[in-house]
Amino acid sequence: MTEESTQHGFDGALSDPADLSLGELELEERSSLRRVAGLSTELQDITEVEYRQLRLERVVLVGVWTEGTALESDASLAELARLAETAGSEVLEGLVQRRDRPDPATYVGSGKVLELAEVVRATGADTVICDGELSPSQLQQLEARLKVKVIDRTALILDIFAQHARSREGKSQVELAQLQYLLPRLRGWGQTLSRQAGGRAGGANGGVGLRGPGETKLETDRRRIRAKISKLRKEITAMATVRDTKRGQRTANEIPSVAIAGYTNAGKSSLLNALTGAGVLVEDSLFATLDATTRRTLTPEGHTYTLTDTVGFVRHLPHQLVEAFRSTLDEVADADLVLHVVDGADPMPEWQVNAVREVLHEIGDRRGRAMPPELVVVNKVDAATEFGLARLRHLLPGAVFVSAHTGAGIDELRERVSGLLPRPEQEVDVLVPYSRGELVARVHREGEILSEEHTGAGTQLRAKVKPDLAGVLEAYARTTV
Repeated sequence: MTEESTQHGFDGALSDPADLSLGELELEERSSLRRVAGLSTELQDITEVEYRQLRLERVVLVGVWTEGTALESDASLAELARLAETAGSEVLEGLVQRRDRPDPATYVGSGKVLELAEVVRATGADTVICDGELSPSQLQQLEARLKVKVIDRTALILDIFAQHARSREGKSQVELAQLQYLLPRLRGWGQTLSRQAGGRAGGANGGVGLRGPGETKLETDRRRIRAKISKLRKEITAMATVRDTKRGQRTANEIPSVAIAGYTNAGKSSLLNALTGAGVLVEDSLFATLDATTRRTLTPEGHTYTLTDTVGFVRHLPHQLVEAFRSTLDEVADADLVLHVVDGADPMPEWQVNAVREVLHEIGDRRGRAMPPELVVVNKVDAATEFGLARLRHLLPGAVFVSAHTGAGIDELRERVSGLLPRPEQEVDVLVPYSRGELVARVHREGEILSEEHTGAGTQLRAKVKPDLAGVLEAYARTTV
């Protein structure tokens, strides 16, 4: 989602906190040495979502190649490796199997499970990560046969989100997604505490002395998870109401809004900093920033608009996250313009474009409305090859090519954004007395001046303005004879 942290002068050295931006302070805190309490991964209390970060160490990656080319399959596993490293693990080996579809029992097939077990033993891995979403039965079968922890792509992404969530809303959204994922995958320790009844209800084996305690621990956990999910949804709805109120204030003032969307690590936060000087966290890491950040800035003509940095996307983004981050993603649907940021240095940028547009279409379908206009921004041109850039110009006609790191193309981007923002359409011809100079300043700030002349009676203006400002100026309209 972002560029190297050195972009903004953060090199790990001690600096005066007063000289650091909010993002640099957050990066320094994330990188600092800290003591980790409670290293046990055992689930202690289901109501606490920081129940267990996966604490990955030495991992083996496994993928099933069902379609596309071998190059695409290798790129998918390479992305999984980056996700695993972002979560804090060391990748030892990556394996891909060619199949028409994943095996419904063990994901890779019973024969390949034996080969995978040999690789796990030979490398000393303690975790296997599958490049897909495993069903509960697949997860259970693989762990039983491999004798190590097994997780899937969805659990890995959820863990990264849990590590990087900072705000109360972000943490609640991640918690909701984790619990929705966990609910069908809870496992117990046999049926020793299952529901039992005495007498006739107990059947042939029932009777006195065989009455059980009622619900099993598994059933109790499921009930508590459902209650927690219900509570989280209410909290997120309440927080979404606050977000909608702030968005409504901007809408009431008719301030145009621009949403920055794109693949994770494409440089969205770096672009926001380059356009606004926001100083948000910048790090060469997947999903480094999750919380939406909104900043005001000006067009080259001096008109105000807002820029919102949204959560990054990835191929096969877990549907639990799309659901949980609904209020954040709605910032994209409600914008006047979407800046779709693409990593120009990525070897397969069309994957990024397709993955982002797939999520955007999903948001639009859910809202039942068309998405706002899209302006594709190819970032990191300083790190891309000439051949790669030529290929992108062919694939993405009309795109703007920039480097948030060096500043190349940023001025052109500002001009393109200004040209695509909604403009005031109501034309007025007014004579504003000098005593109302604040109205003239407002027309300059919010409208588009067509002509201006200072006369003895006041300032004569012809301009295009918004309807609310036109209503205020109506009292000073010039009458034509």
